[in-house]
Amino acid sequence: MKKVLKILVFGIGIIAIVIIATLITINFSGIPSYEVEKIDYTAKSSPELIVRGKKLTMMLCAQCHMNSETRKLTGKRMLDAPPEFGEIFSQNITQDKTYGIGNWTDAELLYLFRTGIKKDGVYSPPYMAKMPNMADEDLDAIIAFLKSDDPMVNASATPDTPSKPSLLTKILCRIAFKPLPLPSKKIELPTTAEPIKLGKYLAHNLECFSCHSADFKTNNFLNPELSEGYFAGGNKPLDEQGRVMLTPNLTPDKATGIGNWSKADFIQVVKHGIKKGEKAMVFPMMPYTQLSDEEAGAIFDYLQTIPAINNKVNRSIYD
Repeated sequence: MKKVLKILVFGIGIIAIVIIATLITINFSGIPSYEVEKIDYTAKSSPELIVRGKKLTMMLCAQCHMNSETRKLTGKRMLDAPPEFGEIFSQNITQDKTYGIGNWTDAELLYLFRTGIKKDGVYSPPYMAKMPNMADEDLDAIIAFLKSDDPMVNASATPDTPSKPSLLTKILCRIAFKPLPLPSKKIELPTTAEPIKLGKYLAHNLECFSCHSADFKTNNFLNPELSEGYFAGGNKPLDEQGRVMLTPNLTPDKATGIGNWSKADFIQVVKHGIKKGEKAMVFPMMPYTQLSDEEAGAIFDYLQTIPAINNKVNRSIYD
């Protein structure tokens, strides 16, 4: 019996040593890297695409990358990032060739946006938006804007502050968060003539589902509808003071969702943060003033078609 016990203790000790050694290796090796696939791509550009690109950039990128001091997309400390992810800074995405993306090709930018892999092969952790389902035309627009002469993206020699990802982030980037595949065919942009299809496209590609589903950890970015608690709210993003801001239920449930809302109510909240004259939106959710009434209304139309989930979420209110 004593011999068996000794063997058992020895085996447990070996396993513990292996686990500790693995964790130390992961901690020192950082975020994983992958082979970069070389693709042939040049973004289309036109005045109209640049305007649309700015609109999309303001909704998808500016909240994280806009620096209040430089008034450019030079990056900042992400105070609303979950502390368990570590100390997180967004990066300089102006056209500066030393500190920004001035030396990035269109293909390298597209590859990052689609897969999450940077041009040096390093994976971009989960707090950077990925765009696996975005229309080709919209990615052209974003890249055209980033390469434009708009003051927000003009070169600014502002050095990046390196993030300090936690051990948890490094582990998650090896287990749960991995590069996404390039689309196998062209992705078309829906029009306002197809409001439900357009609403679904916007609800997914503006990442509304990501905050308004159950948990960031169970979101499915390739197939958003498979996300746990799809649009039923209860997720826990943080404000800039690190306080939990529970997300509301946006399914058409009449008791706990938006089943009794009018389209006009929804448009007012999404575009202006106001419902019947009262403030209805707080950080980290900001009004999408860039959306047209048709686009905001299309999101509402789509949300009315998804399964209603009874999930009461108490609004986060702080003094």
